[in-house]
Formats: sequence, structure tokens, C-alpha cells
Amino acid sequence: MNPSSEAAARRPRRRGLLRLRQEIPRPVFIAAGWAVPLVLLLLWWAVTASGLVQKLFLPSPGAILAEGWRQLSEGILLHDAAISTYRILLGWSVATVIAVPVGILMGTYRLAEGALEPFISTVRYMPVVALIPLTILWAGIGDAQKILILFIATFFSQALMVMDNVKGVDGALIRTGQTLGFTEHEILRRIVLPAAAPGIWDTLRITVGWTWTYLVVAELVAANEGLGRRIMDAQRYLATDTILWGTLFIGILGLVTDLAFKRVGQRLFRWKGCPK
Repeated sequence: MNPSSEAAARRPRRRGLLRLRQEIPRPVFIAAGWAVPLVLLLLWWAVTASGLVQKLFLPSPGAILAEGWRQLSEGILLHDAAISTYRILLGWSVATVIAVPVGILMGTYRLAEGALEPFISTVRYMPVVALIPLTILWAGIGDAQKILILFIATFFSQALMVMDNVKGVDGALIRTGQTLGFTEHEILRRIVLPAAAPGIWDTLRITVGWTWTYLVVAELVAANEGLGRRIMDAQRYLATDTILWGTLFIGILGLVTDLAFKRVGQRLFRWKGCPK
């Protein structure tokens, strides 16, 4: 094969990487996921090494890793991570236990949607930070207050998303169940819920990520330990390396949670082709 024909053979392959919804080789997919963080890391290192930005405003990647190692070696990191993870899981779990049935109810019955959706939609737009004084009055300054903040930050949006998952079930499937003589309870149990389950699982994956983003807000007031509390304390002393390390570590924990949900979803819903 001559050089021109080889180039022609390569051309469609390169274009195929950018075609709409076109599958690409798994190694290329993984490499693309690593490329952007590595490029940003190199730019970060170059900017700090050149002295263009003072360390107070942007510490070097090495300083961030050194701070992380210090916290790990002193036992601070694992202790804070355990406390924050406990609060995240409990707040998100309580919200999920209530939001999923409420969302299914609203997605199934128009009366329930009409009664609950306006209220839930309104509360969803209220700033969580503004509710901190009320949560202190209602739940004190202990863990219950932090968990309540995480509950409020998660529940309302989660309920609406579950409702949309249920309403998105193909109406033809429901009509098929009616044709077969299924009762409404059987249609809900055997058709609607199985069809909506992959979407609901993806909603749970997304909302647990949101809960991680509200961790600093939850630990803003009267917290003595936790990743968010460590970041707020560092802000007082302009400890930028501690702030960046804490923020980065929360992001890593959120990413690990997301990947775990994706992996479990792939196993539970292989027939649906969950995102990889």
C-alpha cells in the first residue's frame, strides 16, 4: 500500500473519534480522561514554578501533596474523612429513603404531582446557606444539624428527578400492561418501576455528588472536625495549601463515589446499557 492510500485509510478513523454518539476504543476513552487533568497539572506546575503567582494565592502541586501527606501521617486526614463521610452518607440516605417514594408517587399519580410538585419546586430554589440559623434552632449544633443541611440540599431536587424518571417511562409499555389485564398495582410493580429503575439509579448517583458539594456548608457552623471544617479553619489563617488540598480531596472522594455507583449500575442494569 502506498503512502497516500495509507493516509486515506487513516482519515475515516480519525474523523470517527468526533462523530456524534459514535463509540470509540476503550483505551482512547480512558486516555482522554487522563489527558485534561495532566495538562492542567502541568500548567499549574509551570505557573507556580515560574513565580508568576505568589504562593499565598496558588501553592505549587508539590506543596499541596506535602500538606496532604502531613495530614495523612498525623492521622488528621482519615479522621476528618471518616466524620465527613458519615455525615454525607446519613444525610443522603435519609433524603433518598423519603425522596424516592415521594418521586414515584408524583410520577405515577397526577393528583400527587399537583399537590406536592409546586411546594417541592419552590423549596428547591431556596438557598441552603440561608437556612443554617433555622437548622441550628431546630436541631442544635451537633451532627443532627449537619445531616439536616445535607438532607435539605438533596431531598427536594432528588424527589423531582425521580418523578421525571417515572414519568419518562414509555406509555406504550403501560398500555401493553393494561391490555394484558394487569391491575394498576401490577403495572407499577412489574412495568413502571423496572423501566424507571436505571434512571432512578442514575439520579441517586448524581444527587450523592451534590451532597458532597454541600459538605463545607454543612460543616460551616459549630463543627469541630470534618473536611469542611478543616477548610474553613484554614481560611482564617490564609493556609491556601490546606484549602486546596481539602477541596481536592473532597473532589476525589466524590469521584470515587460516582465511579462506585456507575460500576454497581452496570451490574444491576446490564440490559439497559448504563454509561461506562
